[in-house]
Amino acid sequence: MSKILFVSLGCDKNLVDSEVMLGILQEHGYTITNEETEADAAVVNTCCFIHDAKEESIENIVELGKLKKTGKLKALIVTGCLAQRYREEIRRELPEVDAILGTMSIHSIVEAVEQTLAGNSYEHFEDINHLPESREARVLSSGSGTGYLKIAEGCDKHCTYCVIPKVRGNYRSVPMEDLLKQAAYLVNNGVRELILVAQETTLYGKDLYGEKRLPELLHRLAEFEDLEWIRLLYCYPEEITEELVAEIKNNPKVCHYIDMPIQHCEDSVLKRMGRKTTKEEIKRIIGYLREEIPDIVIRTTLITGFPGESREEHHALLDFVEEMHFDRLGVFPYSREEDTPAAEFHHQISTHVKEKRKNEIMSLQQKISAEKNASLVGKTFKVMAEGYLYQDEMYMCRSYMDAPDIDGYVFAASEEELLSGDFIEVKITDYNEYDLIGERCDEFTE
Repeated sequence: MSKILFVSLGCDKNLVDSEVMLGILQEHGYTITNEETEADAAVVNTCCFIHDAKEESIENIVELGKLKKTGKLKALIVTGCLAQRYREEIRRELPEVDAILGTMSIHSIVEAVEQTLAGNSYEHFEDINHLPESREARVLSSGSGTGYLKIAEGCDKHCTYCVIPKVRGNYRSVPMEDLLKQAAYLVNNGVRELILVAQETTLYGKDLYGEKRLPELLHRLAEFEDLEWIRLLYCYPEEITEELVAEIKNNPKVCHYIDMPIQHCEDSVLKRMGRKTTKEEIKRIIGYLREEIPDIVIRTTLITGFPGESREEHHALLDFVEEMHFDRLGVFPYSREEDTPAAEFHHQISTHVKEKRKNEIMSLQQKISAEKNASLVGKTFKVMAEGYLYQDEMYMCRSYMDAPDIDGYVFAASEEELLSGDFIEVKITDYNEYDLIGERCDEFTE
């Protein structure tokens, strides 16, 4: 049977789509390979959220296209957000591409492979407001005991800098019973940390049930006996309710961790961004979270150099970061995306200034992170093993405070061999700006 090379780019929501497509291909007898020279067909699941993501997607397509001339590769298939957004341009400017699938057409992957290996071109685009049929079986790519559960598609927020509604459609929640079936499959296949993702997780259920149902979903997911952790990403501050905070606080399987993108703090910038909160509302919800859950870890993301951002607004953002002392923070320079309102705004800011402002915030956050890590020395945490560093003779682990790929690690020595997904307790003995170092506690029993 033919061998398929699969390249998944972009966010964890895109990763879920890739894992579903891999599962479909395997069910139809295809072999998945990581070797470019062995592949009969290649699939690139693309991202186009910001300029750098588009560049990465195009570079991967072009490089794989070269293999069609020099190697065994017969077919090149492009899926995902870039395919949805730039269908005509791909067809016109990337003739090496044999098939294009839109964001809601992942279930057509087998037909795309069959057609292109037979020498035909192929395209399939569902309405972006279509919700693909729910599917449990998929290929888990992390291999670390962690799995992502995509609880909704699309977004209704229409922030002025964002293209997601144009390529992913309106907000559509996945029915809860379907999610529970997916979760059961993941847990039965070794997932011990379930990470809930969507463009916005906090709004889950509003479109289906007439009310937000994220707290109920968390409660029902916690009933899976072999599940240790449930982690929440992409919680918009204006949608965080007292009921949700209570569920995070009282549900022993929900990590005291919340990813809450705010993008800025100044009301003038937030209004131009099309965001639905003010500085005072953001401060209120942060204060409420910390009051109700003292050990909660709050992660946020910011955008620097948004059109019209003055020096004073930037300095106010620096002051806000200092005041809020976020546990985790990521910063992105504003990316001017065509077909978005912000792309037409006056007073676009130079790349140099955007990068300089980003670096200033990250420099401040580095100091804050080091201070927070220093305060953890001597404390003991339950951590999950993810891998082993042979050179250092240390295991790479994560605590409840760290989401995979975006946060830091706990590096710990253990005389007993650990497998990815194993949980141990570690006493923190040292730290650096973003990571912790510790030793396994002998008294811990699983």
